[in-house]
Amino acid sequence: MTLRISVIGTNYLGATHAAGMAEFGHHVIGVDIDDDRVKILNAGQSHIYEVGLEPLLEQHTASGRLRFTTDYTAVADWADVHFLALGTPSGPDGAADLSQLHAAVDALGPLLTRPTLVVGKSTVPVGTAVALEQRLRRLAPAGDGVEIAWNPEFLREASAVEDTLRPDRLVFGTHSAPALHLLEEVYAIPLTDRTPVVRCDLATAELIKVAANAFLATKISFINAMAQMCQAAGGDVTLLADAIGYDKRIGRDFLNAGLGFGGGCLPKDIAALAVRADELGVHVLGNLIHAVEAINDGQRAEVAELAIAQAGGDVHGLTVAVLGASYKPGTDDTRNSPALTVAELLHARGAQVRVFDPQARLPTRDGFTQVASVEEALRDADITLHLTEWPEFRQLDPVELGTLVRHKVIIDGRLKLHVPSWTDAGWKLVQIGRAATL
Repeated sequence: MTLRISVIGTNYLGATHAAGMAEFGHHVIGVDIDDDRVKILNAGQSHIYEVGLEPLLEQHTASGRLRFTTDYTAVADWADVHFLALGTPSGPDGAADLSQLHAAVDALGPLLTRPTLVVGKSTVPVGTAVALEQRLRRLAPAGDGVEIAWNPEFLREASAVEDTLRPDRLVFGTHSAPALHLLEEVYAIPLTDRTPVVRCDLATAELIKVAANAFLATKISFINAMAQMCQAAGGDVTLLADAIGYDKRIGRDFLNAGLGFGGGCLPKDIAALAVRADELGVHVLGNLIHAVEAINDGQRAEVAELAIAQAGGDVHGLTVAVLGASYKPGTDDTRNSPALTVAELLHARGAQVRVFDPQARLPTRDGFTQVASVEEALRDADITLHLTEWPEFRQLDPVELGTLVRHKVIIDGRLKLHVPSWTDAGWKLVQIGRAATL
């Protein structure tokens, strides 16, 4: 069944979701208040770097199945389903800032004259869906004919298109049979592929997403804490992770020690969960998350200190080459980037920092500049840091690079470099949680 779908908000989540809905055969209109972004998307181009997104945009805008607008009246009574795909960034106290969601609801609500389903995809504190439904029903001429459902996203930047088209699970938070049936029509194609589905109430749907993020963050922080233990005791965190990963109760995924997690979602989502847990009196959960955050923040400082130690305790006036600026490979997103935090810590200690990243673009600043190539970054460098695990960095020739630098010292903050290749070329390779190799 072909449906008419609006997607309100067209950044990472919304643009990908809109393209995915068009790929599923629906007619889709994306709505955004940013006129420049709408023009780019209507031209079949992407305003973000996301693997596979631009071909979908090009294909479906050309066919007429997908278009974008700044006009809410174009979608209000046109769409069978409205998806909310707005950002929920951290506020000053760590709580989720819901102002974008509220603004969208306030713009859409007064235009809803017939019964309709509004589906949230944003990551929100539990209780948000009910509050938004009440707000919509007060604003909409259709009143109680407007219903809210929650369908949280589980997209990973750099694989968002794949995650949209072939999700590993779908969560449908509803409180009526018609709403559930309509969501099943929206996702008819992945459901024919036997994608696992969790059908639940609104509160559970809201909590599922933040619980997944909190558990993932905890797993990452745990292995990073063990990396520090290995560093202190002379162990090898990679072998440790391999060994405990064989335990089916634990698993090896996301037990890779390094700089920790970053990006625009995980840090802000777990911070908001901690705030909401404290509001509801579940302080044990808030305390756990605060410990996870402390480990994650400390890991960045730990890697910076490794570099400082290799410089004899002082990097003032030294040239530091940083490989990587995005928070993970496959994206140009630098929000809460661990790599940039390390670079900033070294810059604050007086280092002249040069950064290279294949996709991310940074503003130039004194003593902390972005360069156009690996070679330019490493020329006359005193210390090199590998901080984002782009695959092209693993393919570099250590022998050739050794002719460029002043000192052959590299800090592998992601534990991804091939140790023998670098050490055979005369480099001192330092990895957190493992003994330094020369």
